[in-house]
Amino acid sequence: MTTYVTITPDAEEYLASLLDKQSVPGMAVRIFITQPGTRYAETCLAYCRPEEVSANDVIQEMAKLLVYVEAMSIPYLEESLIDFAKDRMGGQLTIKAPNAKMPKVNADSPVEERINYLLYTEINPGLAAHGGDVSLVEITEDGVAVLKFGGGCQGCSAVDMTLKDGVEASLIAKIPEITAVRDVTDHTKADNAYFK
Repeated sequence: MTTYVTITPDAEEYLASLLDKQSVPGMAVRIFITQPGTRYAETCLAYCRPEEVSANDVIQEMAKLLVYVEAMSIPYLEESLIDFAKDRMGGQLTIKAPNAKMPKVNADSPVEERINYLLYTEINPGLAAHGGDVSLVEITEDGVAVLKFGGGCQGCSAVDMTLKDGVEASLIAKIPEITAVRDVTDHTKADNAYFK
């Protein structure tokens, strides 16, 4: 059996109990990601009637339930986990898909993909605390990563420190092809800046 999504025994039990309450023979669950590979990606888990199965779905058969996984979402579901934590109120189902916004990369992946993965998984979560983000514009022939800041980072008085001590240090340390970074953000627009 191929496992595309890790579903804990407690989550499997919980999902199976939900399916048992449905009055539809052959009811299953379906997992997919909307807008995969973008910052707007959302991991979705839904009931799936037999007539709703897509020809592009793959099956993850489990002891107590059948799971249909959208084939296009598979690269973005790597390392995903569905868990159920029981509590006094019944419990809570959680879905974690750390690669939904950007598929996991390795040393052989193109440099742009490795940079974007680092930005989305390590750098932007820290910048989000200040309402900011950074994105890759291009990579020059001499290995300079050209970046653009947005949100609370645009016009922020601390952006130079963030760029040099945070972003550039991380990129150079983890992506050997990068020699430096350059910011092309118009920082004269400081309406949303975290530090003014």
